[in-house]
Amino acid sequence: MNDLDRCYRLLGLEPGASLEEVNQAYKDLAFIWHPDRIPKDNLRLHQKAQDKLKEINHARDRLRDVKSRDRIPTASSTQQRKPPQSPPPSYYQSSQQKKPPQSPPPGYYQSSQQKKPPQSPPPPPQSPPPSSYYQSSRHKSHYESYSQAKKPYGDLSGVDLRGANLQEKDFSYRNLSKANLSNANLSDAFLHKVNLQEANLSGANLFRANLLQANLSHANLRDSNLIGADFSGADLSGADLSGAKIGAGDRVMIKLTGANLHGTIMPNGSIHQ
Repeated sequence: MNDLDRCYRLLGLEPGASLEEVNQAYKDLAFIWHPDRIPKDNLRLHQKAQDKLKEINHARDRLRDVKSRDRIPTASSTQQRKPPQSPPPSYYQSSQQKKPPQSPPPGYYQSSQQKKPPQSPPPPPQSPPPSSYYQSSRHKSHYESYSQAKKPYGDLSGVDLRGANLQEKDFSYRNLSKANLSNANLSDAFLHKVNLQEANLSGANLFRANLLQANLSHANLRDSNLIGADFSGADLSGADLSGAKIGAGDRVMIKLTGANLHGTIMPNGSIHQ
């Protein structure tokens, strides 16, 4: 079994699965095997979870890298798709230059000495561009669309995503500090170790969002829906949770295992010490 097939198997996928299937399988397995979900006193199982998470991280990164390269056109693929019958761009020019007149008019050589011919005759206006032109245009458009698709996974500090539908999106390890995510839908989003320091999440829907070890220091979470969200190991110091939904009645339905709540404004308005 080669390395790629092994990566597919680790994620529970068949070889050739799409990038979307790879991302979804990774999120499911990372949610199950994250060490923060294992009791600290069970050292054997805790170590097994750490090893398992490393394996699925490697598998996800390896398959993402391969599929990203497959979507970018290369010079060799352009040459292979170039129709063999298409003449090179200099074909028409070289044909005209090599085709002398059969009988030059009188005074031809004298006029040639008086008037300098152009160094390179212009190509015939009626000549259509070679077919490789259209191929390169299509490749360029494909590459630009790929670059645009990848852009959201870069540095998103200060980005304005208010009201955006980001359900089930994977922003793990991304920088979203000072981003405006007010009233955004982040339900079931994978936000493992995301940087949301000083971000505006007021009114956002974080239902069942995975925020393991996320940085939410001094973030604005007023009136947000946090039911089912996992903040295990997250930094919520100085964050404002005023009016946030955290459960039903007296039942708290968010996970805060190991979270830093120093100076956090709780949903009832009290400040956690």
